[in-house]
Amino acid sequence: MQLTITKAQNLKPHPADDNLSFGKIFTDHMFNMDYNLEKGWHNPRIEPYQPIVMEPSTMVLHYGQAIFEGLKAFRNSTGAIQLFRPRDNFNRFNKSAYALCIPQIDEHFALDALKQLLHIEHAWVPKAEGTSLYIRPSIIATDPYLGVRASYTYRFFIILCPVAAYYAEGFNPVKIWVTQEHVRAVRGGVGHTKTAGNYAASLFAGEEAHRNGFTQVLWLDGIERKYVEEVGSMNIFFVINNTLITPMLNGSILAGITRDSVIKLAKLWGIPVEERKISIDEVFSAHESNQLQEVFGSGTAAVISPVGLIKYGEKVITIGDGKVGRISQRFFNAITDIQYGKIEDPMNWIEPV
Repeated sequence: MQLTITKAQNLKPHPADDNLSFGKIFTDHMFNMDYNLEKGWHNPRIEPYQPIVMEPSTMVLHYGQAIFEGLKAFRNSTGAIQLFRPRDNFNRFNKSAYALCIPQIDEHFALDALKQLLHIEHAWVPKAEGTSLYIRPSIIATDPYLGVRASYTYRFFIILCPVAAYYAEGFNPVKIWVTQEHVRAVRGGVGHTKTAGNYAASLFAGEEAHRNGFTQVLWLDGIERKYVEEVGSMNIFFVINNTLITPMLNGSILAGITRDSVIKLAKLWGIPVEERKISIDEVFSAHESNQLQEVFGSGTAAVISPVGLIKYGEKVITIGDGKVGRISQRFFNAITDIQYGKIEDPMNWIEPV
């Protein structure tokens, strides 16, 4: 396929690096590509960022057949732009597509198209420490049809957004609330994919958490309501008696790229790692016996987010005196230093643009 490029005539002013938020400002250009049964994926193009015009009957608006990814572009110490594990993101993108009956994309072509988009938008990649250019690839169903089936047409697009820290707290510990009334996903469903409906299912409990002063919801399994699964926008890790423990991937938990990075680095460093079921009662018992040393979340947006407080029912525990733990700090430093090119990449995770 031949990628066509149409440059924007009127360019937007760039926000100052010290005035960035998350997900509010978008660059001048985007990538688009279409799918139908006759042509397959076709008409790949980079063009000005603009609205997607669709009919009120468009299937994604009614049945939620949509997937997305999230990754970042960083400036390294020389000013060059680089990506962190983008091939893994596009591989997971295709796994989500398969689960949602969406046609697979050519991962190599998609990465090349992204790189060309980044070349055009290179000036949008911020330079200040802790900032980056967030990348959102998405596919949506575009048939104008109200019957319940998989769509026959799709739009694949990539948009870019300069960002600062995801949480207002920055790298300071966050407070999370364990919901006992709501579930996000169950095994056998689509909880392991990055699909729009998973996030819609999380909103009610998330809003309740925010009203009560918590940053995120910690979800339990949807069957027994006792085993820890993940946080709203992150995977979760516990350091108990010097062992790193995280819920195993069971079909209702997203296989996070940062989660995998933490596990691989821990093994490289000789830290014992367990991927297994862990109940919320075990977490609180470990705290009571002074074995719960640290809790942190991992994800593309926040990288590593230390957890300083957990509320479960009427019980509230504070982890590590509410301060950033040594291991959380080590993972944050290592991953961000690799992303920004400050240290050698021991895992070959960096992709130059």
